[in-house]
Amino acid sequence: MDIESYREYCLSLGDDVIEKLPFQAFRYASGVLVFYVHGHMFSFFDCDNFKVVTLKCAPERIEELYAQYDCIVKPFNMSPKYWIGIDPHEAPDDLLCELTRNSYEIVKAKYR
Repeated sequence: MDIESYREYCLSLGDDVIEKLPFQAFRYASGVLVFYVHGHMFSFFDCDNFKVVTLKCAPERIEELYAQYDCIVKPFNMSPKYWIGIDPHEAPDDLLCELTRNSYEIVKAKYR
């Protein structure tokens, strides 16, 4: 999936989704686009290097995903106990969308 299609998908998840570039003050993270629901992140990636999308994930599912898909990688700068990384170019679009929706739902349910 390309970066603009993924961005549009994230924004389509609900009226409560907000996107921001919150790390402008940091040279190496200034291009990181973060999607929030209820003020908490559920997805982010570097706009300048769209190789990994970091998503919240149910801990009990993480090992299964690593075993089943080569496109599942370590999350960028987050705890691998609760977060996964996914290569948006290698992942099937339906898997990327499913895992993004799951991330959105996990965060939305936790912070209602």
